[in-house]
Amino acid sequence: MSATTIRPRERDAILQALRAGVVPRAGQQHVQVGRANEIRAMLSDIDRVADGGSAIRFVIGEYGSGKTFFLHLIRSIAMERKLVTIHADLSPDRRLHATGGQARSLFAELMRNISTRAKPDGGAMSSIVERFISLALTEAKDSGNAAEVVIRQRLAGLSEMVGGYDFAEVIAAYWRGHDTGDESLKRDAVRWLRGEFSTRTDARAALGVRTIVDDATFYDQIKLMSRFVCMAGYTGLLVCLDEMVNLYKLANTQSRNGNYEQILRILNDTLQGSVASLGFVFSGTPDFLLDTRRGLYSYAALQSRLAENTYATNGLVDYSGPVLRLANLSREDFYLLLTRLRHVAAAGDPAAYLVPDQGLTAFMTHCSQRVGDAYFRTPRNTIKEFVNLLAVLEQNPGTDWASLVGGVDIAAESNPDLMPFPDEELAYSSYAAPPRGRTPLPATGTSPSGQPVPGDGGDDDLATFRL
Repeated sequence: MSATTIRPRERDAILQALRAGVVPRAGQQHVQVGRANEIRAMLSDIDRVADGGSAIRFVIGEYGSGKTFFLHLIRSIAMERKLVTIHADLSPDRRLHATGGQARSLFAELMRNISTRAKPDGGAMSSIVERFISLALTEAKDSGNAAEVVIRQRLAGLSEMVGGYDFAEVIAAYWRGHDTGDESLKRDAVRWLRGEFSTRTDARAALGVRTIVDDATFYDQIKLMSRFVCMAGYTGLLVCLDEMVNLYKLANTQSRNGNYEQILRILNDTLQGSVASLGFVFSGTPDFLLDTRRGLYSYAALQSRLAENTYATNGLVDYSGPVLRLANLSREDFYLLLTRLRHVAAAGDPAAYLVPDQGLTAFMTHCSQRVGDAYFRTPRNTIKEFVNLLAVLEQNPGTDWASLVGGVDIAAESNPDLMPFPDEELAYSSYAAPPRGRTPLPATGTSPSGQPVPGDGGDDDLATFRL
């Protein structure tokens, strides 16, 4: 390991995030190991987007295998290539398609997290619009035309797209606020671009536009944003959506299929080249992809497009398809990861290492005996415990690492994401089969066919009635 020093703030951020089981927002390069082929494939996608093309990837990996870390790493690479990135986690309140505001909520979260190389932590919407205006002012100065005329000319290409006219009007309103010093008008314009207006009346009163970002225009607004960031001097837009398993958890078939139809629309546009300078990266578990009852494979059109290459067997690989399976870390990769974590904990000073090399080997052996090979294939819990071990050794000088390694309790990763949302489960009654794992309700009332069903105090031996 090189003797490169690590800043204390970056060191603390990495260790605190990993100790909590989450991905550090910065410094991923200090702990990245393995998966060179997957990163190389994503780099080709980023280059394609930067060249005016489009790309889509479904990053599939087991729970705890490092999908979120992989997405953060790809985002940081994309920003270095002058792309704008937006990212969000799907949840019960944030979906790709909905009628109750969940898609607008997802859009608002994406736009709050909009990032550039200069502002990698999000909140870059104002700086992107300011950069567009700066380029327009430079062009106006060179051509001798009025600034507003140049801005209108540059935005004219958006008018042909769905929602493009109002989008251009909002940018023009931001320019008026910029020109007159009206900070309120600028804030309202940014709020509209972020999808934070909930009613058309408020948007019309503030900006004079008749539309807002809603559930129906979610994807159209993303396409508009990809065109706009290119006008602002960036090379494209990369959309990263994590926790796609939340769509798999939807118990309502109609709601789930509506989201899958939106994914199909995005997939068709990107694969056919109907959009420019736009890339999507979705991450999910194998169940989200392969389950033929509730996963993407339950939707026939998606199954045919996402089917794996039948020739990629017996050790042969194909990284050109839309599905990118994260390879498991090898034991060698995991050993290298532990050495990097030790290096980070020592702030880059080899003389301050808390555990010797034989300590790393002993820790891996202990983990293998406790949970088997899962300790390096889905390494989240293992990493957490190793960082905890380093924390104890750091705060208790003179403690023997060998006496602690044997007491480390490693739990195998378990996926809690396979149960439906509580508020989305199918309603059941005395005459319907209860969801799996639930105690049947007492049989009361009548069945759907009108037949009486015994109540709690009846003498009938019938305990449940399943339709």
